[in-house]
Amino acid sequence: MPKNGYIVGLDIGTKKVTAIIGEITEERKVEVIGIGTADSKGLRKGVVVNLDVTSSAIKKAQEEAELMAGVEIGSAFVGISGAHIKSFNSRGVIAVSGKNREISRDDIRRVIEQSKAVAIPPDREIIHVIPQEFVVDEQDGIRDPLGMNGIKLEVNVHIVTGAITLVQNLRTCIERSGINIEQIVLSQIATSTSVLTPDEKELGVGLIDIGAGTTEVAIFERGSLWYTSIIPLGGDNFTNDIAVGLRTPIPDAEKIKKKFGCVSAPVSDEQETLEVPSVGRGRKPRVLSRQLLADIIQPRAEEIFRLVDNDIKRMGYEKSLNSGIVLTGGTALLEGMEEVAEEIFDLPVRRGDPTGVGGLMDRVATPDYATAVGLILYGYGLLQETGFAKDRKKGLFAKFKDLFKED
Repeated sequence: MPKNGYIVGLDIGTKKVTAIIGEITEERKVEVIGIGTADSKGLRKGVVVNLDVTSSAIKKAQEEAELMAGVEIGSAFVGISGAHIKSFNSRGVIAVSGKNREISRDDIRRVIEQSKAVAIPPDREIIHVIPQEFVVDEQDGIRDPLGMNGIKLEVNVHIVTGAITLVQNLRTCIERSGINIEQIVLSQIATSTSVLTPDEKELGVGLIDIGAGTTEVAIFERGSLWYTSIIPLGGDNFTNDIAVGLRTPIPDAEKIKKKFGCVSAPVSDEQETLEVPSVGRGRKPRVLSRQLLADIIQPRAEEIFRLVDNDIKRMGYEKSLNSGIVLTGGTALLEGMEEVAEEIFDLPVRRGDPTGVGGLMDRVATPDYATAVGLILYGYGLLQETGFAKDRKKGLFAKFKDLFKED
């Protein structure tokens, strides 16, 4: 085992695969020491549609990160998304078993297991069971009931499920790349770890992660996750709109979006122009105004935000967003996104850049790296909870025995 341990986050997105290697320092902090990216063409809206192409992209990102860090990746925490992900809240109730009615770890384990006793279709598997709050003899709002006295113990949980076959396809791609999976983590959970503050989670906040293929939504309140959903629209829809509206090839539309893309018309200068390649051979490029580009992009941004707003209101969480909205994901980099979101939600909106790590932070401090950074922070959080980070001299932590590779 090396002097310091390593922890890896693998974000397999519709447009890009990102691998980030974090090093656990003697000061018990995480520093980014390796970053690898590769174009992702084997996924559609977050779901694997080509195993070989996806495996190759993972391998390329892995090798790039390994080369930069000078270490080998043995295992990783992997993000998962896609329209097949479904979640719901559940409740478990048990009688406290101890003689003195003192709540033990076994009682906590039993009540969480009991909360999973719900009808789940046979083609779905549980990815997460996340405790929201415990209730002891009708006293709610308890974070950790261990050691408390009570007769009845209840728990509210958020359960995340995914389609068994689609989750297995993701596992197959990663295993083909020679990487062991430490845990599959819902992207919203990972992203929230790197972009949301404890105060925001406590007061109530909405997280909107606009990726290439999907828009992921999560709502936190009282420090817990209460709602997640995925909308099958994202940055690729902006690109397609530009390609159609400007009559330009999709690869050129993607470049135009990244270089000149703006959502709110007032942000762009009406006098500013850009050169737009034409479709077909022999046709000359055209010079168009950036204002026209904004007019094409803005309706799609408004549509996505309205869909999210309607979804939140339909579930009754609109009054939970006391801290406002945090936008993240690659599409959040478009100029004017925050202003348009503020108009739709009538709430304060900020851009979520990942924080909480050191090292090569300047390379990953943008919204498109939020999930990958969040994955290593999520993994390190698990290690801290188990006490592994307190005593690295003991060697490999049993639950994550392949996490740290020997030199």
